[in-house]
Amino acid sequence: MTDETDWQREEEFFRAKGFGMTLGFGERPVLLVIDLTNAFTDASTLLGSNLDSQIEQTNRLLEAAHQHFIPVIFTTLYYEDSKLRDAGLWVKKSTGVQLLRAGTRMVELDARLHREPGDALMMKKYSSSFFGTDLASRLTTHGADTLVIAGCSTSGCVRATAVDSSQYGFRPMIVREAVGDRSLAAHRQSLFDLHSRIGDVVGVEQTLAEFRRYGGGAPAG
Repeated sequence: MTDETDWQREEEFFRAKGFGMTLGFGERPVLLVIDLTNAFTDASTLLGSNLDSQIEQTNRLLEAAHQHFIPVIFTTLYYEDSKLRDAGLWVKKSTGVQLLRAGTRMVELDARLHREPGDALMMKKYSSSFFGTDLASRLTTHGADTLVIAGCSTSGCVRATAVDSSQYGFRPMIVREAVGDRSLAAHRQSLFDLHSRIGDVVGVEQTLAEFRRYGGGAPAG
């Protein structure tokens, strides 16, 4: 039995149990780009992996969001305490966390990203972009009902953010081609689980079509 057959059987099993229903896009999306900073996009670092394709697809989302007046929020993960006490237990689990020091190149957004001056940049310290931040308030201010998610890592910060997005009542739309992970197995399993129980895993082309539908020629928020 092939691996692909295993996945198909899992999908069929979950569908038969009533999982994987489609949420669909709402009416007011916000694009969230999670942690595409040098520490994660430079494959030579302890935390990094090759995310060239994900950056390319994220830029397509960014360009469409800017064109159609959809708010954009970037996140960066960094720590200010010299002994990394603000990293909590994470510093005990991963040596690479030591790279994420405020003021260093590692926590800067990858320069290839098509960020515009009006795009927000939000600092976070843990997996979920909601934990210990004002993201929920920002989304409420924009009148958002849908959170379109790009970035990394699929099994970590992307997944945690999608779970909290659902719990806060914002429809999580995880863009398949625009999220990545240093582990293909973890990436694939996370997308499977997210689509089964948390949100919708959607294609970039579908997302671009939805952005065009929302545009309307006037700024959102």
